[in-house]
Amino acid sequence: MIDAKRIAEVAAIVAAAGLNDGTLARLRADFADLHFTYCSDDDVGEREPAHAIPGCNIYLIDGTGHCLAFTNDPEAATGLVLAAVDDAAW
Repeated sequence: MIDAKRIAEVAAIVAAAGLNDGTLARLRADFADLHFTYCSDDDVGEREPAHAIPGCNIYLIDGTGHCLAFTNDPEAATGLVLAAVDDAAW
């Protein structure tokens, strides 16, 4: 489960530090119970983000099955995809 407060905390870190390898390392250390990955928002397809900040959309993923899958259910979410809206951001 990932509640809105945790997503907002992640978003604040990304907004302040930018979306890059260093930020991902910090998030993985600070939120060790969550899975993080990042990509271009173009790679995500037609989905509504759980949270959006300038330059980055944040999506929920569920890793309880064999493969990771996008979800809209915060109760089922085990991680976040940080998707750069502008490829230059990462």
